[in-house]
Amino acid sequence: MLSPQKVRVAGVIPARLNSERLSGKVLRPLAGKAMLHHVYDAARDCALLDQLWVATDSEAVREYCVSHQIPVLMTAVTHRSGTERIGEAMEKITADIFLNLQGDEPLLTATHVEQLIEPFFNDPSVQVTTLKTALDPLAAQNPNVVKVVTDRRGNALYFSRAAIPYSRDGAANPRFFKHLGLYGYRRQALLRYSTLSPTPLEQTERLEQLRFLENAIPIHVAETQQDTIGVDTEEDWNALTRYLEDRARQRRAGTEGGS
Repeated sequence: MLSPQKVRVAGVIPARLNSERLSGKVLRPLAGKAMLHHVYDAARDCALLDQLWVATDSEAVREYCVSHQIPVLMTAVTHRSGTERIGEAMEKITADIFLNLQGDEPLLTATHVEQLIEPFFNDPSVQVTTLKTALDPLAAQNPNVVKVVTDRRGNALYFSRAAIPYSRDGAANPRFFKHLGLYGYRRQALLRYSTLSPTPLEQTERLEQLRFLENAIPIHVAETQQDTIGVDTEEDWNALTRYLEDRARQRRAGTEGGS
């Protein structure tokens, strides 16, 4: 097992303001602060992180970060994915492991961050990490929910917007797993990714992580019990809002019940 003290870990929150499906989402106010601010505060609670940055192409995001004492780096407007944006940020940050903590994952927790980092400490052969969580079969039919299947060692076999695995005869009851869009990379893996062109499956599914698999770079997938709501659409935003409202009501009820 590698000693955590010998490995420098940097968290990076890629924050593109003009996203295709929900423009401006990372600065949308949520419980009094921007969505990306929730991601920053949660990640900061992880003791395994040595540094934490926001990487953006937006002056508005930069101004928000500066005004709230959040370390921020400006990156090019041409990046097609968070991984590419972190590849540029890597040129300005000294670290051995980089985390991709998406700015549209406001339900991120310190536990998620730890689960991304720990496989690197336990196995020096691990190049890339991500997370999965159990998924209801009905939700697996939604193409906006990315699914993952893994081998017996926990390495990804494939990611897809389709419901995988497919039960051909309908008699089996396959387990579905949702992929959470959070990643960890060794510097070498991220450097290599930055030199690779977009791949056919990546472009077909519109999933950046498939570029690793199509180039024989394994991705270790840890299972987490904590689901998140990644905000890609207005529907996601509404689901997140309902979830937070329900959670607040439950907390109030618990407080009143204990008084």
